[in-house]
Amino acid sequence: MALRILLILALFLSGCATAPPRQTSQAFPPAASSFGRDIEARAAQHPGHSGFRLLPSSNEAFAARLELIRAAQSSLDLQYYIVHDGLSTRLLFNELLRAADRGVRVRLLLDDTSSDGKDREIALLTAHPNIQVRVFNPLQLGRSTGVTRVLGRTLNLNQQHRRMHNKLWLADSSAAIVGGRNLGDEYFDAEPTRNFTDIDLLAVGPAANDLGHSFDQYWNSRLSQPIQQFVWRQPNRRDLEIARGELRAYLAEARSDQRPLYERLFKAQERPQLYRWLGELIWAPSQVLWDAPSKVLASGEPSAALLLTSQLQPVLDGVQHELIMISAYFVPAAEGMDYLIGKADQGVHIRLLTNSLEATDVPPVHGGYAPYRPRLLEHGVRLFEMRSLADGNGQGTRSRGSAPYSLSGTSESSLHSKAIVFDRRQVFIGSFNFDPRSVLWNTEVGVLIDSPQLSEYVRQLALEGMQPALSYEVRLQGDGSRRQLVWLSEEDGQPRTLTQEPGSRWRHFNAWVAERIGLERML
Repeated sequence: MALRILLILALFLSGCATAPPRQTSQAFPPAASSFGRDIEARAAQHPGHSGFRLLPSSNEAFAARLELIRAAQSSLDLQYYIVHDGLSTRLLFNELLRAADRGVRVRLLLDDTSSDGKDREIALLTAHPNIQVRVFNPLQLGRSTGVTRVLGRTLNLNQQHRRMHNKLWLADSSAAIVGGRNLGDEYFDAEPTRNFTDIDLLAVGPAANDLGHSFDQYWNSRLSQPIQQFVWRQPNRRDLEIARGELRAYLAEARSDQRPLYERLFKAQERPQLYRWLGELIWAPSQVLWDAPSKVLASGEPSAALLLTSQLQPVLDGVQHELIMISAYFVPAAEGMDYLIGKADQGVHIRLLTNSLEATDVPPVHGGYAPYRPRLLEHGVRLFEMRSLADGNGQGTRSRGSAPYSLSGTSESSLHSKAIVFDRRQVFIGSFNFDPRSVLWNTEVGVLIDSPQLSEYVRQLALEGMQPALSYEVRLQGDGSRRQLVWLSEEDGQPRTLTQEPGSRWRHFNAWVAERIGLERML
């Protein structure tokens, strides 16, 4: 019995070590680099405005990150919910190490779930004197094994189910990428069986500087802890050099074994686009919105003063004509239903694009959304559910992900975009989904832009995604007790009506379970 207790204690305590003292730090000013000063000079020609360019193409989204690493001269600040291993991630981290070699300060802030079982690998980066890594809302005990991590999170579920969902890539405090993409092959159309269609936004000028302030608030929060405190032995430069040698060997092998993908991802090296994109910017007033990191510490539902949605509420309340929402996960809950039905009854034309049951990567979320469909449709809200278009070999039938403006990819796709267009004048792009998890439990970040031109670009993206070749439109058919949902789509140019919801039995079962046991507030 005593031996068993000692083993359990060892599992819970393993991985903990004395880390260097935690210190606060701030984003460097844009003027600290010639790249930042160039951006400031461009912004000075548009007083009070920031510059924006959409990055809905997976190729451009990857290339923009790569080019911002190469452009950075003073600092790179990265904040992510998920970082998955793969060719795209290793290419980016190889570039980050090179940036650190030339003196760029790199701060990497990860939600702690990204570090599960990888503390040692991630901590290797901190052996570089110019790289710092912190994890947000870390599990303090039980990190050593999958079983103990699950147990540790279960024992502290009230806080551990709350995650940092922010996605931010910031170079020299002057140019940023914000939106829905995490880091991983599936987010850059580099995964053969799964592609997340997404929208990112390149932002420069004051908005990028404000995003730097949001990063600092999270980085300096007591919820953000150095990764080194979770490893027994602090990595040294020799450990890092061995790891870098393995990384170079992997990339050399990938260049041969995955040549088409490698060349597509590395196209930015041969044909840089960043300065062309800077010449295509749309300049407009904007507001950066983010949840306070202390939202995660609330014992119950957090105070409205801490929420991004409280900042967005005046714009939502002001909608008079049209509201278009793109949300990978949509669970409106009672408060959202009151808002949507109220606006629809006032004559606002509302359209929603979300995932179908067959396309979603989280079927239980669909179980939280499905019960709301009949009432929304009765009040005139139009619902579109993106299809998963793949042939029997898992190869997508959509256009290539390199299209300039497209919600499609080359492999089986799942919608991951998050955007809202208000009255064809204002647009919000960020990490926020229209569900209780984004509203209450996760932290989020995004940018609200007052630009009819940019709003129309996002609106057209949404309308493209709503086409019957890409999405089902859900409608109510029949009268009285015979009224039922139908799914309208198109096959080979011919209209098609389905009376049974598309999706495998397993997906139906997962959605049904989530609905029956009442997981809605956790979805």
